[in-house]
Amino acid sequence: MSHHLMSRRMILALSFSIPIVIMSVYFAYRHMEPFGSNSLLTVDLGQQYVDFFSYFRRAILRDPSSIFFSFSNGLGGEMLGTWAYYLLSPLNWILLFFSGTTLTTGIYFLTVIKYGLGGLAFSWLLIKATKQSGLNAVAFSTMYALMGWFIANQLNIIWMDTIYLLPLVFYGLYSMLRTGKWRTYVIWLTIALVVNYYMAFMICLFMVLQFIVISVDQYTNRHDLFYKVKLFLKTSIVSALLAAFVLLPTWWSLSQSKAQYTVKSVQWKFEYFPFKMISKLFSGTFTFAQMENGMPNLFIGAIALLGALFYFFDNRVKIRTRITAGFITFFLALSMCYQPLDLLWHAGQFPVWYPYRFSFVVGFWLIWLASQTITKDFEPSWKATLLIFLIVSIGIVYIGLTIKDFKYLQMYQIILGIVFLVLAFILILSPIKHKGIYPVLFLIVAITDVSTNMVISLDNINYTPQSEYSMYTNRLQVLVNKVQRQDKGFYRIGKTFLRTKGDAFQTGFNGGGVFTSVLPQNIPAFYGHIGSVDGAGFVDYTNGSLLTDSLLNMKYFFHQKVIKSGAIDITNPLKASANKADLSAYRIIDQTQSVDIYKNSSALPLGYVANRQILSLKNGSQDPTKFQGNWLAALTGNSLNKQIFSVQNFNKITFDNVQKQYKVTEAVFKKVDNSKPASFSLYFKPKTNDSYYLTLGAQLNEKTVSFLLNDKPLAQSNPYRHTVLVSVANHAKGKLQKLTVNLPQPSIHLQNFTLYSLNSSELKTAVDQLKSQPWKIKKHTNRFLIGDVNSTQADQVLNTSIPYSQGWTAKINGKKVKTYKTVDMFTAVKLPKGQSTVSFSYWPPLLNIGVLVSSVTLLGLVGYRWINYKKKS
Repeated sequence: MSHHLMSRRMILALSFSIPIVIMSVYFAYRHMEPFGSNSLLTVDLGQQYVDFFSYFRRAILRDPSSIFFSFSNGLGGEMLGTWAYYLLSPLNWILLFFSGTTLTTGIYFLTVIKYGLGGLAFSWLLIKATKQSGLNAVAFSTMYALMGWFIANQLNIIWMDTIYLLPLVFYGLYSMLRTGKWRTYVIWLTIALVVNYYMAFMICLFMVLQFIVISVDQYTNRHDLFYKVKLFLKTSIVSALLAAFVLLPTWWSLSQSKAQYTVKSVQWKFEYFPFKMISKLFSGTFTFAQMENGMPNLFIGAIALLGALFYFFDNRVKIRTRITAGFITFFLALSMCYQPLDLLWHAGQFPVWYPYRFSFVVGFWLIWLASQTITKDFEPSWKATLLIFLIVSIGIVYIGLTIKDFKYLQMYQIILGIVFLVLAFILILSPIKHKGIYPVLFLIVAITDVSTNMVISLDNINYTPQSEYSMYTNRLQVLVNKVQRQDKGFYRIGKTFLRTKGDAFQTGFNGGGVFTSVLPQNIPAFYGHIGSVDGAGFVDYTNGSLLTDSLLNMKYFFHQKVIKSGAIDITNPLKASANKADLSAYRIIDQTQSVDIYKNSSALPLGYVANRQILSLKNGSQDPTKFQGNWLAALTGNSLNKQIFSVQNFNKITFDNVQKQYKVTEAVFKKVDNSKPASFSLYFKPKTNDSYYLTLGAQLNEKTVSFLLNDKPLAQSNPYRHTVLVSVANHAKGKLQKLTVNLPQPSIHLQNFTLYSLNSSELKTAVDQLKSQPWKIKKHTNRFLIGDVNSTQADQVLNTSIPYSQGWTAKINGKKVKTYKTVDMFTAVKLPKGQSTVSFSYWPPLLNIGVLVSSVTLLGLVGYRWINYKKKS
């Protein structure tokens, strides 16, 4: 083995291993799993991604039918959009080796390996495309792998494949424009598009900018430029065609979800004073507050920052190239503060949390410029040095004078920045850059700089204890297993507690909650209509009524109970998320130490014969009681069901430091003395054993008010953006109920605050009618269901609680029939009179076309290569 090959391998090995070691040492210091009692779970990684990773394992190893459609996805939903956004990283296969609560250990390995691959990919790029070698190449690779954007978005692990894909796509473009060989570019761009189309979109925009820079640098004549433009366009299109098997069905999925939120009008304005972004070049400027509404994460280290500045004064680089690079840099800087360009990089949508997601390309770009400049033969002029020193000094002085404007920045961070800048200046200005201890010092300063930023930044973030995740997951899994062992049919399970809205994905049951960025718009709209929790990208079935429990096939419920040790009540670690007095109408069938399992005998099957009025029901009421009544009336054909809910009055109201006001709904209650606690109590005594509900407007959330029901906290999942329906009493005839409203603010507006009762006998009659003609399912998976149903009239329909999608194909007695959407949510088919066998099968829209396009493109490329080979031979 040659010395040259050994040296290259050593560079690559160090570039891969150093980021892994640095991050592992930090995780061990923070006692992260597998090193201690904490986990890497925080924010979306803990509230969303870990549930999808659990689903990923189950889909691959146990239930392939859920790959295309899953009833764990809220009430049920297509899954290719979820795979394309969250789960197509090839590295996710690592997770198959980690089951149950050890999944957090798998996430650790997944995280550090991505850091390592980032260093490896950038090191490969430097070796192939620059003069960098030895420990200097390792230093730049480590600066790239641990730059601020990747540290800040470690919790968004689904985006972290970008860390190794960007350098490889860039190298493919760089190589193609220099040699005409296009395979590397096409292969890596295709992989990027498949792994995560969202981040790949940003990479594609960045490649357009890089094409401009490289083309200007290599310009010889118009003919050559025209050839390169055609080559760039053709190969980019070929990559998109090769990825069509993912992109086309994903495009359909987006058209139902994220694409509907695209901004229609743009404000031509700056989002903040541009010079403020200088503050993000200092260590440790990433905090929790910066996640929601912060500025771009730009930290790259002092050496890379100075190197990028020196690039524009490097006479070894063509002046036209430096000017073009200057325009590109200005465009990128403008993109991070000017709204129209910010929207461009985010495909026309404002990010929900994690702003300026594209700024990873800025960090790459600056480090790439620095790596071309700070080489062994670089000799900066004194004029350039003086000018850069002046620029840097002005920036430091500006941030120092305005430090009070930056809550994430302290004076010690500025001092740290100055220290590393001084060290970087010394290293860059050193006349000897390749002898003695210099490369070692260069690497040490680079590693120390980025590691300091990493430690300060991640120390600002809290993480979920491993015990909290494992305890909850284990207990919920035991409950799910208990129910699924005794009931093999199709049903849904509700809960009055939660860890995340993706609990159904985590433990594998048909539920009613989900948190996903690809949630179809009609689903949260439906949840808002029925009075349950919905928001931007999530829904949660925590506010069901007896009526919706029946119609939505909620056959079982898990309810946390008071744990007693002797005469002492112990707090249940399963925190309540809903108040469900309706459970008194259901039967306890099993229990554990901390949870009772209830069975709802009134739950309707997944499908049943209903009146055809349901096909024409148009109801946009924001009052959940009216919506539910109209829904039931359309199913039964009985118009009296529209009034199944009736308004009830409170019997008495008392005040404590609150101005007296006896009108309740839409009333404004004010404190008498704003310096003291204030509350008022509402009393009602049910005249029957019917269910009683309270509606709460979206303004009545945990930030504005708190409630006590019979002197105990009224559990309610937050946030919500529509009126919710809260179960407050059931089987409580003659028992006085007390609802206390606490005012943390000087006043409170009781928006949509009304007490209702539900006519239980009328509901039973309606449910019995619908249960009399069930769809008796003989076989079911997540994407195929078949069963028999008997219709006594020719104009009836089979109504289901299967969420509507163009991907469902329905057949009656083997013949394909049209599907209809009911309440803008579910699927129904018209039935002939008599006995019928009805089946539903799901296949993702546009998947076949996508596979065909990708296959034809691949065959065309193979044929093209074969023809060229035959010509040459």
